Amino acid sequence: MSRVAAGGFVTAAAVFLIDQAVKLWVTVSLGIDHLGAYREIVSFFDLRFVPNIGVSLGLLPAGSDAMRWGIVALTAAIALGVAVWMTREANRYDRLALGLVFGGAIGNILDRIRLGYVIDFADLHIGTWRPFLVFNVADAAITIGVLVLLVRALLIRDKKTDAAQAPVENSNA
Repeated sequence: MSRVAAGGFVTAAAVFLIDQAVKLWVTVSLGIDHLGAYREIVSFFDLRFVPNIGVSLGLLPAGSDAMRWGIVALTAAIALGVAVWMTREANRYDRLALGLVFGGAIGNILDRIRLGYVIDFADLHIGTWRPFLVFNVADAAITIGVLVLLVRALLIRDKKTDAAQAPVENSNA
């Protein structure tokens, strides 16, 4: 692994460790480990246990072991693709964003392998309106990483500093 790619993998490791530590804290230390368990933190944020057997947005619920392992294989293949991309990415910000995605993916994959579901617990709401599904640190990292990649790809263009790329001035004018 190149020193350049190391920043992305360090980011991924940090996301993975924080995700797993927070899930452990919520389920073991706070006892929010079964359906119906929750704790109000502030009026707009609760910790609420939700076992997510599907993928993003609860899509493709894994109703069988075959589906569960299929989701593990699919998400592992995507995570591997992100890891390869991260080793080849020249831009530091994109590598860090890919690290967020990779670390979050690995955290959720470990849950699915160990438990058969992903532990979701963060419930952000305004009264009874819930603009987001219940999520976890890994989900937040994946979402932020993807948004950074999209914004950078669509809105931010890196300026080339190479003199050969500069427009040629017409000296006959």
